[in-house]
Amino acid sequence: MKTPKFWARDGLLPLVLTPLSWIWRFETNRRLKNGKRERLPVPLICVGNLTAGGTGKTPMAIAVMEMLLAHGTAAHFVSRGYGGTNRAPLLVDPTKNSASQTGDEPLLLAAFAPTWVGHDRAATAKAAIAAGAKAIVLDDGFQNAGLHYDLSILTIDAEAGFGNGRILPAGPLREPIAGGLKRADLVICIGDEDSTAKFNADWPAIETFRAALLPLKTGMDWQGQRVFAFAGIGRPTKFFATLKSLGANVVGARAFGDHAPYSSAILRRLEAEAIALNAQLLTTEKDAVRLPVSFLPKVLTVPVRLEFDDASAVIAALASVGL
Repeated sequence: MKTPKFWARDGLLPLVLTPLSWIWRFETNRRLKNGKRERLPVPLICVGNLTAGGTGKTPMAIAVMEMLLAHGTAAHFVSRGYGGTNRAPLLVDPTKNSASQTGDEPLLLAAFAPTWVGHDRAATAKAAIAAGAKAIVLDDGFQNAGLHYDLSILTIDAEAGFGNGRILPAGPLREPIAGGLKRADLVICIGDEDSTAKFNADWPAIETFRAALLPLKTGMDWQGQRVFAFAGIGRPTKFFATLKSLGANVVGARAFGDHAPYSSAILRRLEAEAIALNAQLLTTEKDAVRLPVSFLPKVLTVPVRLEFDDASAVIAALASVGL
């Protein structure tokens, strides 16, 4: 779904939806309080967030995985596979599995390390361990109470922050801020220097470490290139702004809901609009894995990676759990 605009501000609609937020809060608190928190025989790192929508948790999970692999740790990803139909533990194979089966994020993660999906995170993690995983990086699941996390990393979008400060569906929060922060071992604030400084000024009691999502240098010169951009991610406007920062001439843009499927009719429309504007179709890595193989030659992607001001805090946190 698209991120509702009213999540960014308070008003009548959030107030009307507040009773539903009480139900969400009650159920989340009950689940977290009564969870058994099974401990696995290998370190488990959870990368999550306190809000719905794009905060950069998947790029953060990839960054953690790259650190582990560089250290020689045979780590695997585990994901619930949001948006996919698969339920039982499954090792993702990008050559055989589709986003409709596994969800889009696992297909993206699978390019970096063995990736498992399954609705039961504990069972899925055990399958990964049986296959040789010496550490697990869990993409999302901070509000799941079925597993003990040796290290919990929270990501925050510096620009969006906590929105209107209300809990779903009245606002973007998955749970109250104070309770979530108590369970976090590390908080990564993702954004440019200005937005991060503003967030830290608004929330001075939260110790954060800054990182930025930056385009991967591929050698492509986007300066002046006419592009027609489309994205179905948490915050598509961030992607469009990135393209403009690269110098691309964004002559058209279409925003879709996060994880939105692309039907044949939608793709035909996008292609027709791009042709009419004499522009190159452009999208994100996450969107690209949801496209049919036959459509991929018509689209270029702009990959992004997380870069830290100082990665030592993350490295030290991983070392603290034996990694």
